[in-house]
Amino acid sequence: MWVKICGITNLEDARCAIDAQADALGFVFYPKSPRYICPEEAQAIAQMLPLHVQKIGLFVDVTPEEINLTCQQARMDTAQIHFDVDDAFLGALHVPYVRVVRAKNPSDVMRYEGLIRLVDAYVDDYGGAGKRIDLSWFENADRKNIILAGGLSPENIEHVKALGFYGADVSSGVEKSKGIKDHAKIRAFLQKAKA
Repeated sequence: MWVKICGITNLEDARCAIDAQADALGFVFYPKSPRYICPEEAQAIAQMLPLHVQKIGLFVDVTPEEINLTCQQARMDTAQIHFDVDDAFLGALHVPYVRVVRAKNPSDVMRYEGLIRLVDAYVDDYGGAGKRIDLSWFENADRKNIILAGGLSPENIEHVKALGFYGADVSSGVEKSKGIKDHAKIRAFLQKAKA
């Protein structure tokens, strides 16, 4: 199972996640988030990381130009688009991207069917709230194309993995406090996800 540890704010947490076999690290470029990191700080961390680990920047309500510039500055490999955009917006991006579905009801999980996408529980403040989606919503979904986010933890990842999702994206479920990771929880989460 592909795993992203999101809301990275320091090198120690990044290194713990990598040592535990995380596939990707998420950096939040949304100033209203308690996990916000400025591009300069993200770049200082990213340049210390191995090339095989994907660096993903999370964006809310910005222009394609801002995404391109921030990804270049901060050495991000991919942009995670946490708001509704059109095809022209996506066409203006110079970096690979992943679309996010903020699911309010069961039909939402079918948006962008056939594409790799991240599906998160809808919350007003754009994620990191630990809110879970009802897993029954995914009964008829193409789970092999879905990265599941929202309310994941070392306690429930084995159940989620058994349902055949492509990947898992965790933030608050492996934290001591907002923006500070619990290394024991990171290791437990990844051990179970990768078993």
